[in-house]
Amino acid sequence: MTRDTDSGVAGADGPTLVLPRSIRDAILERAREGQPQEVCGIFGGEYGPDRSRVRSQYPAENVAETPRTRYRIDPEEQLAVFERLESRGEEIVGFYHSHPQGPSHPSETDVAAATWPDRSYVIVSLDPLEIGSWRWRAASDADDRGGDGGRFERERLVLE
Repeated sequence: MTRDTDSGVAGADGPTLVLPRSIRDAILERAREGQPQEVCGIFGGEYGPDRSRVRSQYPAENVAETPRTRYRIDPEEQLAVFERLESRGEEIVGFYHSHPQGPSHPSETDVAAATWPDRSYVIVSLDPLEIGSWRWRAASDADDRGGDGGRFERERLVLE
């Protein structure tokens, strides 16, 4: 049984990610198959700064130098996925990755690498089996990029 750690955490005013069970199941299976390395991918769908709905997921190759403890999506592959999303009329909802040996919340490395304000970052923990969802909030209203004072805000995960 998977524990979706953020279900019901945020109130009605908090950020929310709506995730189809079939996509949740697909990323869980991919995380299991990919261990001991972290797996990663991109979510497409309907984006809103406080509520988004996932319609599709695009697995990506983890090209990090140390894929057991880090993830990185190749910039060219990421661009190709973004173009595919656009051609399908979808928006970038967020990203996912696994923590095969860690918790379902962002690590310090995740905070330092965050680059998409107001997008969802879903983290799959395999031990214990949990899913956490987080929104990256930039340090200011300016277009801040990276872990320069921004923070992750816990997000309510709604399965449909």
